[in-house]
Amino acid sequence: MTIDYHTLRNWPFEDIEQTYTQRDAILYSLGLGYGNDPLDPDDLPFVYEKALRVPPTFAVVLGYPGFWARHPGTGIDWVKLLHGEQRLRIHRPLPVAATIVGRSRVARIVDKGPGKGALVLIERTVTDKASGELLATVEQLNFCRGDGGFSANGQPSDEPLPGPPPMPERAPDALCDLPTRPETALIYRLSGDDNPLHADPAVARAAGFERPILHGLATWGVAGHAVLKTACAGRPEKLASLYARFTAPVYPGETIRTELWLDDGVVNFRSRALERDVVVLNNGHAELH
Repeated sequence: MTIDYHTLRNWPFEDIEQTYTQRDAILYSLGLGYGNDPLDPDDLPFVYEKALRVPPTFAVVLGYPGFWARHPGTGIDWVKLLHGEQRLRIHRPLPVAATIVGRSRVARIVDKGPGKGALVLIERTVTDKASGELLATVEQLNFCRGDGGFSANGQPSDEPLPGPPPMPERAPDALCDLPTRPETALIYRLSGDDNPLHADPAVARAAGFERPILHGLATWGVAGHAVLKTACAGRPEKLASLYARFTAPVYPGETIRTELWLDDGVVNFRSRALERDVVVLNNGHAELH
């Protein structure tokens, strides 16, 4: 079975209503390493209910429609699917507790050609149910390695996506080292992604990894933590958007070093697993208020 463009573009996602509490927000923060140093005054407000702050990146786990690409009706060869890029736009600071509604849609499908895969962009809005206010827009770009060439039989293909922002050529202005713990993936999965690849050693080995890997969105969230700490003085309301491209996995227990380039209202960044000197996120870009 192959991708049918019109079926996929009109995939019938159901609205996801989700209620979260202060405890859920704190658990998410703990899963990203906030509070590793319980005396750090920048981190404590994210893991302690007194004057609690919610990381903007929490929005990526809200209203999530699940691994919908596994449904046979999509035509996607889901075994070969990779999470390629992630973007978040924050419209309003996330409340410390709320009931939200997540609405997803397939926003773009790009055929890269036979043997070259396809790109599928999923957009999700996160809205506060009580007020009707739009809180965040989440964009996830999936690289479907086994699905290139679907437009050869006359199906349409959307315009190619713009390339990622270029990285500055000068040395970074700041470095932020944030450790992960051996159990980080086991904590992070409690925020909604229970893929056994991140918990079961046998599943990880079958997928070609020496042991369970950290969730990509956890690595992305740690980079967001670094941007907040370095460029926003720990204030969530200062972050307007966050984007990065995934390039390699992280193993729980590794230190994630984020290199940051600080310009007026913009932060470019790149993250690497320090112990292996492997770039795990690239072309990172954040906009500030």
